[in-house]
Amino acid sequence: MRGYFGIGVERISNSMNVGSLFRSAHAFGAGFMFTIAANYPRKDGGRSDTSDAEAQLPFFSFPDVDSLILPRGCDLVGVEIVDDAIDLPSYHHPRCAAYVFGPERGVLSPDLLARCTSVVRIPTRFSVNVGIAGAIVMYDRLLSRGRFSRRPTRPGAQIEPLPPPVHGGPRIRSKMEPYRTTPPESDA
Repeated sequence: MRGYFGIGVERISNSMNVGSLFRSAHAFGAGFMFTIAANYPRKDGGRSDTSDAEAQLPFFSFPDVDSLILPRGCDLVGVEIVDDAIDLPSYHHPRCAAYVFGPERGVLSPDLLARCTSVVRIPTRFSVNVGIAGAIVMYDRLLSRGRFSRRPTRPGAQIEPLPPPVHGGPRIRSKMEPYRTTPPESDA
């Protein structure tokens, strides 16, 4: 699967939930993790992060939204229950994305929502734990961006083998003009 993703939280205070989220991020192959304006004692989060994700992946702690820096070409995707959010099953995940989740008893800040290129919501009756929400989003990303065999049309049916990847013929790039250190001569 091409691309990468990161997982982050804003203004979170329950370190056990963050530890669970970061453990899931490590399991799903996240490229980095981050917090924004969070009260997150890392040793407390480690009690639920049994994979020690912070020792395995880059971890960034930003004091506020204005300090948030993402890699070039990385879309910031908010995960929040707001009216104009896209339902997760209808969402096309970007190749490179950083998913950010809000606090337990609140929502993503207006400043952070304004920086998001898109906002998605998990279509549940009410809000779920941030660790669970993160796992759902990462699983959806894996299903939609990964390469898997189609599901059978009925229970118990045999799974079709995955067809071999299709590669085109060789690409021949035209020769580029060599880099000039002097301006081209004029025909005048």
